[in-house]
Amino acid sequence: MIVTSAVRHVAAVTAALLLVLPVPAATASSVTEPTPPVERFVDPSRLHRTGTQVQPLPGGPSAPSSVSALSWLVADAATGEVLAARNAHRRLPPASTLKTLFAVTALPRLSPERLHTVAEWELEGIGQGSSMVGVRAGYTYKVSDLWNGVFLSSGNDAVRVLAAMNGGWESMSRQMQEKARSLGARDTRVVSPDGYDAPGQVSSAYDLAIFGRAGLQDPAFVRYCSTRYADFPAGGWSYGIRNTNRLVTGADGVARYPGIIGVKNGYTSGAGNTLIAAAKRGSRTLVVSVMNPQSGGGRAVYEEARTLLDWGFAAAGRVEPVGTLAPVRLRAKAAAGPSSREASAPPKAGAPPAAPGQTRAQAGPARPSRTTEAAADALAGAVPLAGPGKSVPHEELPPQPWAGLPLALVGSALGAALSLWMWRRRSAGRDDG
Repeated sequence: MIVTSAVRHVAAVTAALLLVLPVPAATASSVTEPTPPVERFVDPSRLHRTGTQVQPLPGGPSAPSSVSALSWLVADAATGEVLAARNAHRRLPPASTLKTLFAVTALPRLSPERLHTVAEWELEGIGQGSSMVGVRAGYTYKVSDLWNGVFLSSGNDAVRVLAAMNGGWESMSRQMQEKARSLGARDTRVVSPDGYDAPGQVSSAYDLAIFGRAGLQDPAFVRYCSTRYADFPAGGWSYGIRNTNRLVTGADGVARYPGIIGVKNGYTSGAGNTLIAAAKRGSRTLVVSVMNPQSGGGRAVYEEARTLLDWGFAAAGRVEPVGTLAPVRLRAKAAAGPSSREASAPPKAGAPPAAPGQTRAQAGPARPSRTTEAAADALAGAVPLAGPGKSVPHEELPPQPWAGLPLALVGSALGAALSLWMWRRRSAGRDDG
């Protein structure tokens, strides 16, 4: 009876401790996965319709009616969302705005400090009436000087030399065509990399905005396209050149646009005036493209771009997007991640080793384009963090000091009861003896 009473006493104390002590916490919390953000549906066919496309929210602004350009587009440079457009995919001659695609393609391939002595043949084939910066055969130039000639003076002579350094004129055309396709610009056909009028050479406001957006991802591109003045070498001396984009310089009766970044203007008799412009206000950057205004003379392209930029900043959060500049292939790849085949495929001959945390497929060709990688990163940032096929780690909680304590108490209590029982039995045996 004494033993039974002792066991019951110990069990009662153990049960009381179990009720008083808190339940041990799990190593991971029961926090549920966050609801993935809802992606807004954008009809991909809308930008292929003729006329002005805009979708204002209640109280939002309508698209400006004073813009006379045959084709134009306004987009958010960070997200790629198209805020409004008119005849976005209409194929028209691009003039020197095509130099934006030339720069996006060739800039990463040539070191700005590289010196090059110009040969006579490199200046052959320049179209009659082309804009020139004054490159001379036999003179030695830094690559950065030649790029100033492209961006500021729209020099077709500088384009010819840079193209020769990058594989030649025909090779440059193919490279630009491939770059356009990789960026999702499918209205563009490259015949003359400098933008000079050529049979069959076309682009669109949609594609030009893509090229401008891609260029903004490269700091070197931004530095060149926003430069107002520079010195251009001419043997033992140099002369000043000025950016022909009036929104950048505020020249010839056109006021400089506040927050302007660039990008590139153009003109030919076949294309009329064309322009890609980008500007930043606060934390927001817009890119607009304007092709061939039908009224207002040579300054109209700048004033119409100004009107579109003003409208785009005023429309922030007040319109629904009517399209996107993000290529479908890149958006799908960013959402799905690299396939197992891409991740495990052996490297091709001449391909660079993948960087840490990068698959071979992501490492790209032997001379990858930083603008494509940056654009893909930007697009991937718009993909929901959680969704099908993706896991969100549970929140880790710090270990609690009492974790596992109740079980130890139970074991100790049972051990004490057993010891007490055996001690009582031995005492009873001695008494009986």
